[in-house]
Amino acid sequence: MDEEQTTEGGGREFWRVLEELRGRLANGIYPLGSTLPPQRALADELTVSRDTVQRALRALSGEGWIESRQGSGSRVVKSPIHLGTPQQEAPRVRATLGTFIARAFAQPVVQLDVFTLTSESLDAHIRLQAERIRLGEVEPERLELRMLLPSPSLELPYPRAQRPASGGGEAQQAEAGRLDQLNGRLQGRLHTITRRHAISLRSALRDLQAEGLVPSVRVEVRHVPLTPTFKLYLRPGAEALFGPYEVVERSILMDDETETETEVDAIDVLGLGSTLTRHVNDEGDPDSSGSVFVESMQAWFDSCWNLLAQPS
Repeated sequence: MDEEQTTEGGGREFWRVLEELRGRLANGIYPLGSTLPPQRALADELTVSRDTVQRALRALSGEGWIESRQGSGSRVVKSPIHLGTPQQEAPRVRATLGTFIARAFAQPVVQLDVFTLTSESLDAHIRLQAERIRLGEVEPERLELRMLLPSPSLELPYPRAQRPASGGGEAQQAEAGRLDQLNGRLQGRLHTITRRHAISLRSALRDLQAEGLVPSVRVEVRHVPLTPTFKLYLRPGAEALFGPYEVVERSILMDDETETETEVDAIDVLGLGSTLTRHVNDEGDPDSSGSVFVESMQAWFDSCWNLLAQPS
């Protein structure tokens, strides 16, 4: 059976709509304070049912990005930090993932080393650059991506269902068993999202080679037994983007083909809102803080890649 049709969240169309709306948030199409188009208009534009749009909006609301009120529509109440346009090119400034990826794809040889939890944000930006290549706006000769992801067998500390006030006796044991089962589903959901975006990234880049648009493409994904507490994007020898994951309380929409749709109060992390800082390797001053950071994080990445990682 097609994996895309059996993932949590109601299948292919739900995920397609949710990722499209996330991408529009990430690209500033729906800026902070703006109101999203009406549900019916979105349903017509995206060629899905209004119910699918409603469920995607509930997921975004649960993640804290929009606020939906009956009769008022859905308003953007939190904007990803990495949407802002940097006003300076200092060695370390708040930065945008989009401009970082755009700088990488402007080079004849695109080289990216990435350590992340799900690669969801990266997937959206890579696909934007793939379209730029198809339009002839950029023409790289070679693409190389190395990505480190947490091992699927690793028990992560998030997402975790919030434990209610404890009772006693058999009731407490029953509740503990229910939470263990729920946490297993939450972990499975996360690994499904991670796997799906890794497959999407591979396809987006390898398709460019298959279409004859980029002569050489190399994409390699490896797993490490590490819990990501930060996301790291490296252009080897040039610059780094670094951002810690923010731990939050949020509702996670759980829905699959066999169980009723439910919202789970959980402890989780949100990568979309991570504060990213840019560190530039100043070749004129190898002892600068930016140069030291880029080199030290590259050494960390390479050591994990060579000594801890297992091929995907």
